[in-house]
Amino acid sequence: MAIVYPHATLTPSKRELMEAWLPTRSWYDGNEGRTITGSFRFDDPAGEVGCEGFLLGAEGLPTFVVVLTYRSAELEGAEEHLIGTSEHSELGRRWVYDGCADPVLVGELVRAVLTGGTGVDHEFDLGDGPESRPTSAQVRGSGSASDVPPVTEVGCHDEGPLTIVNAGPLEVVVARITGTYVDAAETLSVTWKGGDDVVIAGVRPD
Repeated sequence: MAIVYPHATLTPSKRELMEAWLPTRSWYDGNEGRTITGSFRFDDPAGEVGCEGFLLGAEGLPTFVVVLTYRSAELEGAEEHLIGTSEHSELGRRWVYDGCADPVLVGELVRAVLTGGTGVDHEFDLGDGPESRPTSAQVRGSGSASDVPPVTEVGCHDEGPLTIVNAGPLEVVVARITGTYVDAAETLSVTWKGGDDVVIAGVRPD
């Protein structure tokens, strides 16, 4: 489970980090005022890296998809994909990356897509025992494979509203704007309050 510290502070906040980063993206449309309308999480099998996805929307505007990872140390070779650093009141300094450039999150995307897997619930640390709560958005893959190749290194670049991730023998396609067509045999769909079941990622042979 992804552990959440409900009384913790993050400075700057996730939203502030994303607001500063979005204008640097080629797929950003220049419109401000989007808010977080849903989020989902994946677990790092090693329990070290936080993996979270956000839907950012506003009435009359397309909804953006942003995936982040949170690390306790810098990710070697990923300097250009660093969104920023933030101070967590419980965990200390966190290095926040575009998740499309982080092999941990990409590996979980591949797992979910190819096996028909899902995201995970929040597990809140309330001080008197854990409490699980569903995330505000739900993701599910379309595949049925029993195992998937490991992802150890990734490289990514943007092509219009898509981010293309090279992950060894696989290519992962992430739609940064919901409703963008993803050309892949197996896909990841997301559902959130006020949103339809929309494909946001796919995996295909590289």
